Amino acid sequence: MIVARTGNEAMAEAMRQVNPDVVAAYPITPATEIVQIFSSFVHDGLVDTKFVAVESEHSAMSACIGAAAAGARVMTGTASQGLALMHEMLFIAAALRLPIVLCVVNRSLSAPINIHCDHSDTLASRDSGWIQIYTENSQEAYDSVIQAVKISERALLPVMVTIDGFIISHGMERIDILDDREVREYLGEPPKRPNLLDIDKPITMGPLDLQDYFFEHKRSEIEGMNTSLPHIEAVAREYKERFGRYYPVIDTYRIDDAEVAVMAMGSAAGTAKVVVDRMREKGKKVGLIRMRVVRPFPKNYLKELIQGFAAVGIMDRSDTLSTLGGHLYVETRAVLYRASHQPPIKNYIYGLGGRDISLEEIEEIFEEVLEIGKSGKVTEPVVYKGVRE
Repeated sequence: MIVARTGNEAMAEAMRQVNPDVVAAYPITPATEIVQIFSSFVHDGLVDTKFVAVESEHSAMSACIGAAAAGARVMTGTASQGLALMHEMLFIAAALRLPIVLCVVNRSLSAPINIHCDHSDTLASRDSGWIQIYTENSQEAYDSVIQAVKISERALLPVMVTIDGFIISHGMERIDILDDREVREYLGEPPKRPNLLDIDKPITMGPLDLQDYFFEHKRSEIEGMNTSLPHIEAVAREYKERFGRYYPVIDTYRIDDAEVAVMAMGSAAGTAKVVVDRMREKGKKVGLIRMRVVRPFPKNYLKELIQGFAAVGIMDRSDTLSTLGGHLYVETRAVLYRASHQPPIKNYIYGLGGRDISLEEIEEIFEEVLEIGKSGKVTEPVVYKGVRE
């Protein structure tokens, strides 16, 4: 069914069709609508969900952890400072290998106070043990939330699915909604797993764990992340076979004969595709790489992919505050270490706090990367595109 939905509405619609057992939530801009809309589904009897209205985002994730530990299918939503307030509990959810799905609307972290988009919030939590999926538009967000349920239950890791604040969350788009019955048949009942309410097989979760076994338990969690990529890929293939839409771990656009490429993630990738088409009309061989899955970081795919370019520009909507550049840039450099071919790469940090980046500015990035490809030299590895001097 073709409908018009904002990104927040699309995520809430996916949650309704999933019909989770428990949703615990606390509102925060620009993600408020996701749980607000879902609460209306609960009120109207359209889902069987127990909705828990808590006093903070820390409490929201705490309640989700408790429900998931009891065997429930659990979801929630947040953004920015809310995700930061959850930070302590994110590590616990992942370490306990609990399949929780979190809908995140990307928004900058304070201070100064800002309610608009950048990726500093989720990337600040990139090492918490959560699978991270960054979507380009509302359709992908809708499909990814549904897929995330199955991914989390197979990998036994929590999953966050993100959309860019206001750009996607409040922007109306045409999307294709699946039939309720099809979604519920696709997901089925959650797989049986050990839980705190199984009195016939009692278990302990999250006890004191000092020098004796903490290292082994943490190593098990690490291995869970290390082996999660096949689950993500398998779910994507199954979704394509059933519903006809496919989302690869790394999305590419017109790279087959490209001499250089630019890497981005989130909504800016859609804008960059327009620039690629414009430049192709001028005979310039450029392409786009969109990082969709950032945790686990698909290092082998990326390494093989980017070695074929004369140069690569990396657009980051965040900064690591480490003097090294943005998150994608730092991790891509690590992937290229000791690679047989290391194309020169340049980091373009843009759009912090929701500042727009224009088609013309992205075209300037491509033009500069083309020049780097010809010369093989990068004079200034990290620049801040669009900031006033």
